[in-house]
Amino acid sequence: MPEPQAASRAILDQISALPPSSRPLVICDVDEVVLHLVRHLRTYLENNGFKLLKQEYRLTNNIAEKASQSALPADAVKRLLQDFLDTQSHAQDLVEGADKTLHALAEDWDVLFLTNLPGAHNRPIRERLLASYGFSFPVLVNSGPKGGAVSALSAGRKEPVVFIDDSPTNHTSVQASLPSAIQIQFIADEPFRSNMTQEAHVDFLTGDWADTLSFINALPRSGG
Repeated sequence: MPEPQAASRAILDQISALPPSSRPLVICDVDEVVLHLVRHLRTYLENNGFKLLKQEYRLTNNIAEKASQSALPADAVKRLLQDFLDTQSHAQDLVEGADKTLHALAEDWDVLFLTNLPGAHNRPIRERLLASYGFSFPVLVNSGPKGGAVSALSAGRKEPVVFIDDSPTNHTSVQASLPSAIQIQFIADEPFRSNMTQEAHVDFLTGDWADTLSFINALPRSGG
């Protein structure tokens, strides 16, 4: 089990800019949760002569040239993914039901986006795209595992704090830093989701926003 993490100064500065609130909190990822990512990545790879070797949460040693079937080295994967984000992040499709569910939740919960977004220059693009889909929730940009950020965001909040993310690494990090969080692993892509084993610290594994709303609405909440 990883050790609890402290939030970075960059994320603490973003948290300090949020208006004070004691309402319960939904912390929601963006890629593969609110905006499709994997299906756009597949198309990008196919159009550029590459493919995923396996439909699973591992990109290093899992992206290959179609012609040779040979996995790319890690540095080549990193460059490819950066180019994908730089060229495609303005056009990611909305995951069906995300807007309706998050706006329904916002009647009783504070909702914010916590996203790991390589390339600071992509932040305005992401914010414009989310706004075009009707979202006005705060967007916080994190780097690395999210446990420290989620723990810091929970300070002074009523329980529960709900964390929605697709990444197994981020869920493990949150378990280490804020084990009281309700963890929803949301994976929009069906092949990736079907290959994911639900870990014990994940409370709900899904790819459906209507089911997510029902799950959250059934949670007990502290009063006062």
